[in-house]
Amino acid sequence: MKDTLEILVEKANLGDRKALESVVLNIKDYIYNLSLKMLLYSEDAEDATQEILIKVITHLSTFNHKSKFVTWVYRVATNYLITYKGKKSKEFAMSFGDYADLIDTGRSDTVRYSSNEGELSLLEEEVKVSCTQGLLLCLNSVDRMVYILTEILEFNSVEGSEIMEITAENYRKKVSRSRAKIRNFLNNKCGLSNPKNPCRCNKKIDFLVDQKIVNPKELRFAGFSKRSIDLVEKLGELEKSIAIYRSVPKAHAPMTIFNNIKQALALD
Repeated sequence: MKDTLEILVEKANLGDRKALESVVLNIKDYIYNLSLKMLLYSEDAEDATQEILIKVITHLSTFNHKSKFVTWVYRVATNYLITYKGKKSKEFAMSFGDYADLIDTGRSDTVRYSSNEGELSLLEEEVKVSCTQGLLLCLNSVDRMVYILTEILEFNSVEGSEIMEITAENYRKKVSRSRAKIRNFLNNKCGLSNPKNPCRCNKKIDFLVDQKIVNPKELRFAGFSKRSIDLVEKLGELEKSIAIYRSVPKAHAPMTIFNNIKQALALD
C-alpha cells in the first residue's frame, strides 16, 4: 500500500505543482539534518540541501517505487554528500590526532567570556554539539555517512546498505570501523562519555570563542531546543558515545531553502 508521500510523488510526476510543493516540504528536513551532520556548518548544509532538493525534483520521474520514497531520497542525498566538499567543512576537517590536540588545548576552570547563567548554559550546549559534530569530520566521507545513518539516524544494516548501494556485509564492516573510532576517541577524551576524562564543555567555552569556532552572537546549535547535554545521562540504555549524538534534536531546514527552490523551478 502506497503511503501519502508516494501518492504525492505520483501526482507531482503528472504535473501537479501543489503536490510537488508538498513533496519538497515533506523531505527538506530529512535532507537538511543529514547535510548538517555530514558538513557541520549550516552554510554548507543549506547549499547542499538546496542542490539535493533540485536533484530529487528533476529526477523524480526515475523513482520506481521498488523502495520507500524516503529511502530513495536518502540515496540521492548520500550520493551527493559523499563527494561534496563544503567550504567551511573542508577547512575545519582534521585527523583524529589533531582533533585530540584541539580537545586538550585551552581548558579553563572559569569562564571569562560571561557570568550570565542563561548565556553560559547556551554556550555550554553550543560547545557540546559543535565539538561532537566536528569530531565526525575526522572520519572519511563514506565512514562518516554510515556512522550517521546507523548510529544517529538509526537505519539498520539492510536499510543502510540499500541507501549506500553496497552489500549489507560491507555496510556492517564500515559501521563497525566507524563506531570503534568514534567510541575510542570519546572514551579517551570526552568527559560526557567517560567522567574520568578532564574535558568538560564549559571549560572549553573561552578557548573556542577566542578561536572563533563558537560565535556567541550567532549560535548554530544551542538556540532551537532543550539542552541535549542534559539528555545524555537520561539515555541510560545506550552506550554514551551513541547517546551523545542521538540526544541532539532534529533541526528544521530554513524556509529560505524552500523559497529558493520554488523560485528556481518556478513552482509558484
